[in-house]
Amino acid sequence: MTTIKGPAIFLAQFLADKPPYNNLKSICQWAKSLGFVAVQIPSWDSRCIDIQKAAESKTYSDELKGTVNECGLEISELSTHLQGQLIAVHPAYDQLFDGFAPQSVRGSNKAKTEWAVQQLKYAARASQNLGLNAHATFSGAFLWPIVYPWPQRPAGIVETGFNELAKRWLPVLNYFDECGVDLCYEIHPGEDLHDGITYEMFLEKVNNHKRACLLYDPSHFVLQCLDYLAFIDIYYERIKMFHVKDAEFNPTGKQGVYGGYQSWIDRAGRFRSLGDGQVNFKSVFSKLTQYNFPGWAVMEWECCIKNAEDGAKEGAIFIRDHIIHSTGKAFDDFAGLISDEKMNKNILGLQ
Repeated sequence: MTTIKGPAIFLAQFLADKPPYNNLKSICQWAKSLGFVAVQIPSWDSRCIDIQKAAESKTYSDELKGTVNECGLEISELSTHLQGQLIAVHPAYDQLFDGFAPQSVRGSNKAKTEWAVQQLKYAARASQNLGLNAHATFSGAFLWPIVYPWPQRPAGIVETGFNELAKRWLPVLNYFDECGVDLCYEIHPGEDLHDGITYEMFLEKVNNHKRACLLYDPSHFVLQCLDYLAFIDIYYERIKMFHVKDAEFNPTGKQGVYGGYQSWIDRAGRFRSLGDGQVNFKSVFSKLTQYNFPGWAVMEWECCIKNAEDGAKEGAIFIRDHIIHSTGKAFDDFAGLISDEKMNKNILGLQ
């Protein structure tokens, strides 16, 4: 079995315009001081990376990697969550997602998508230049506004949506394959890939593309009342990335999964700092270790109660304490017999 690597930290929620969170070197030094051994870098944040330059210049990528290594850390993966969202945007969300794109393409759904596709290709080549083998993103969504079947959906609209989603992603997946990098979709509400069924629908449309993999984050499944441990049993061969994020779901007589339009603090389902929620991480780490998960345990901090600094400090310890150093021998080897084929046949009465 393989020992999961970590703890790593996703930098997106921590980057800010004040030290030590305002540039790659200082935030890496901060992460190292808390006990993290790797960072996951959001490719849209220029305080960390110029993703086009990382794609086009191996020298720049080496320098970027060197900056992280000098702080005693590794780069676990890159992320294009915001750009991936723009691959597919329903008109209802067009204006809301303008902030994910540069000023030059805002207001045009087509221009934003073209920009996003290029960004994903930059990320594939940058990952290759950095020696990374997995990448995190969102699928985007055409169908999310009709996730609940009221009003009644027109016949064939789901098929049409997934056909178009696959059409847009297939060239990107092929490019990631050229670069030798797995593209890992975070299964997430608001995306057309938001559970196992929708992932399978997409996978069928992209011809079971070997690079169409998964970023596993159990917190999103808690809020959907989905069996997040069974999900590992079903999809472990496709799980190439892991966000360690906690959540809780406490339905009442007044609200449940949909949350009644309330803010995060007042919802039945809430994200929490590691150890403060309901995810059974002992079982999650056990299953991923059992199935030889090859990647990093990356803390993604999102909490509506605890502050970010405490969440990060506690998160590094939490992940470190949950990583299972896999065994290289059976626990009952001390009682084993030295055998050979002749002995085995003799025991079975075959000679």
